[in-house]
Amino acid sequence: MSLNEEVDLLRQIPMFQKVEQSKLKLLAFTSERLVFQPDQTVCEQGEPGDSMYVIVDGAADVIVNLPNGPLTVATLKKNSFFGEIAILCDVPRTATVKATSKLTTLRITKDLFYRLVSEFPQMTIEIMREIAARLDRTTQDLQSTRNELTELRKSSGG
Repeated sequence: MSLNEEVDLLRQIPMFQKVEQSKLKLLAFTSERLVFQPDQTVCEQGEPGDSMYVIVDGAADVIVNLPNGPLTVATLKKNSFFGEIAILCDVPRTATVKATSKLTTLRITKDLFYRLVSEFPQMTIEIMREIAARLDRTTQDLQSTRNELTELRKSSGG
């Protein structure tokens, strides 16, 4: 894929839509394109987070390891991104991400990520929107689970 094709591809991703052409070329040039096969792990829960990923093509599951086994909490598709929490909060990876199909990603290092968000406030806003949407979904799921538990307790007489 040529640099211009990669820039066109980046332009389709909401968080990069308002970034100027020259900066997208820099991003395309400095980020690393990685391809993962189905069932291949992209990153593992608990490992250090030194980069984030943008999905160029394919899909991946987000899996959280719980005491009673792994739980798939989300599926990510083209134009999604992940790994930003480990970078922003300086914490280990909060989940494992595993390809569910052939997965093409752009790996953006921590340094490049910070440079981009400092130069492009619009990109920061898009990341905040996505994180807020994820938090809202998690809160709704938690409330739904809580309601189900309450109903189970009532029906079992407890």
